[in-house]
Amino acid sequence: MRPGAARSAASIGRVSEVHELSRAAYDRLQAEFEDLTTRGRVDIARRIEAARELGDLSENGDYHAAKEEQGKMEGRIGRLSVILKNAKVVEEGEAGSDQVRVGCVVSVRYEGDTDIEKYLVGSIEERGTEHPVMSPGSPLGQALLGAKPGDVVSYQAPGGQLRVEVVGIDA
Repeated sequence: MRPGAARSAASIGRVSEVHELSRAAYDRLQAEFEDLTTRGRVDIARRIEAARELGDLSENGDYHAAKEEQGKMEGRIGRLSVILKNAKVVEEGEAGSDQVRVGCVVSVRYEGDTDIEKYLVGSIEERGTEHPVMSPGSPLGQALLGAKPGDVVSYQAPGGQLRVEVVGIDA
């Protein structure tokens, strides 16, 4: 097997991963995708053309900066395309409010601790909420899915086995 083949195969498996998103996050990502593929591409093409007109490209900082920005933008477009293609919009109340599910805010207490922490269970694309986002694919996220208030779940962390109690769930 050639070097990197296993990595490529693993990457292919992640491409079809379902991305569960709230309606608001899906709509925001769709709008971002449309903006980047229309206005964004036109704007960056104009910047590259204007930088080319300045002369020698080997020492042209404006040209190199515009090309770097273009690469980042195309990477984001590709990422958004995959997310939107494999998106599942999770509506509030879809799985009931008595269990941890994607889109809810879960309050947990780690074993041996008195502090309660709250997390939004969902895609990293849900960022911008008042709570930190916990991926449902993370070890703790997987352990919490389907749990009810009062349940204690355990998961394997890099430092060993951890246990958390589900204190509450907000839809």
